[in-house]
Amino acid sequence: MSKGHTYAAAVITAAAVLTGAAGLVAGGTPPARAASGAVVLDEGAVDLTPRLVDGELQLQIDDRTTDTEVVREPSEVVWHVVPEAKSFVEGPLQGPLGSLMDAWYLNGWEADQIFALEPGWNGTEAGSDTEVTLTGFEGPGGFALYDWLEDDSYNDIPPDVHLASDPAANTSYTLGKDTEHAVPTWGFGTEGVYRLTFRASTTLADGTVSSDTETLAVAVGNVDPTDVLPGDGSTPTPTPTSSPPTETVTPTGPAAHVIDDGHLDLAARPVDGGLRFQIKEGTAYDYEWYEPDEVVLHVVPAAKKKITSDTAFLGAEGDPVWWLPLAQVSGILWPGWNTEEWEPSALDGQVTYRVDSLQGPGTMAVFSGGSLSGWDLWINSGDGLPDSFHHSVDAHSHSYWAFTQEGVYRTKFTVSATLADGTKVSDTATIAWVVGDDVDPSTVNPGAGGEATATPTAGASGSESPTGTASSSTSAAPSAEPSASPAGATPAASSSSRTPTTATGALASTGSGVLVPLGASVAALVVGSGAVWAVRRRKVQR
Repeated sequence: MSKGHTYAAAVITAAAVLTGAAGLVAGGTPPARAASGAVVLDEGAVDLTPRLVDGELQLQIDDRTTDTEVVREPSEVVWHVVPEAKSFVEGPLQGPLGSLMDAWYLNGWEADQIFALEPGWNGTEAGSDTEVTLTGFEGPGGFALYDWLEDDSYNDIPPDVHLASDPAANTSYTLGKDTEHAVPTWGFGTEGVYRLTFRASTTLADGTVSSDTETLAVAVGNVDPTDVLPGDGSTPTPTPTSSPPTETVTPTGPAAHVIDDGHLDLAARPVDGGLRFQIKEGTAYDYEWYEPDEVVLHVVPAAKKKITSDTAFLGAEGDPVWWLPLAQVSGILWPGWNTEEWEPSALDGQVTYRVDSLQGPGTMAVFSGGSLSGWDLWINSGDGLPDSFHHSVDAHSHSYWAFTQEGVYRTKFTVSATLADGTKVSDTATIAWVVGDDVDPSTVNPGAGGEATATPTAGASGSESPTGTASSSTSAAPSAEPSASPAGATPAASSSSRTPTTATGALASTGSGVLVPLGASVAALVVGSGAVWAVRRRKVQR
């Protein structure tokens, strides 16, 4: 048996802070059941608890996902690690999960931002310390149960791995008798079905050893948990698929090219002596160009997050938001901004991106942020449109995007610049978005479309629009804080007035921001929920 690890109270407290573990999520809705009759658990707090029952040790699950706590047998449940639990992490955890740049996590550093299961361990019911051993493992990828024990855990200090599928890693640890709801991180390297076999052993008062071995079935990612047999039952690992749509819209125009994963740029291009607004899909060396009215951009269900106190400017804390990240996460759209085809000498000043109007069921925000300076809002349909920001010439950058409701959105952009000879050039086009899985994106008309949608969101007449300045992004290396406006720089005023908004859940204030280099914002991303964020307000001078 390999050397065990004992959870100390200070370690658990530190782990909870570093992982951003969320509190108990309670509700009155009973959990779903699989076709086999197994209970599916996918959100809220649960504990794996070794406890004495009739003088013998049993490993059970304390289910607190609803208002009433229920004790369940591991062989009767299926855990579901929802697609939203997939995230990008910078860290040194090697071995069972590789470099962990892209995997699925429970109690990870984004735990308070997603609607997911919060599994813990409870050692207080066994009467003495319990040795927990991973005696069996089946799964398509690696598995690790671990804690970060240092404040700078996302730099060069490895985590404390308690259990792992890698034979070279630890396969047992000691769960202390005073440990109540320890919340280590559970990491899964690949989507699919996992079966984890745990043996819990303790020494009884008479000196004899009592043990119990149980197998827990875990469905990770886009796997239907209701198709998975619980315990050590065998079932083919389903091919990951998106959930079936619950609503369809009959298209009335040309079929669109749906983009739901990978890199794209909203690009301003020099074409025929003017400016053309187009969408570039792909990498720097392998890409295709599309007109905005040829594509539908799909914000997949895995982009769903939870509004936290740090991001309360997006709406009520605890409400869902569909969030496109600053750093690329496979399986999720990664839209950026691109003016790289312009030579700086060809333009007098910068390129301006303006959102003239938005149609959709909720609000949309585009913003950047830094750990020291707070969030910079570039576009905020919640407090009125048009909103605009400036982008450097011959540059490429990324930002966060957030949508507050599922459904079809249409964003009308005007992209403009002034040529070196003083000629003003611009292009206006509408991009269609589908957020979530309520609508099949293949049925949605691209561009302005023809379906009935919500009233365009705009702001009160005469109110101010945020205007920022975008700088190029050439490096993914994190920096300490976002770049700032040049000394003496004044944001330019946005044009046109606003009309009353019909959106709910609006952002709290108008902001204007400097678009930060990608690397700087990645540093903010790694800080995550441990930082206290502020929304900056900046008046626009007219």
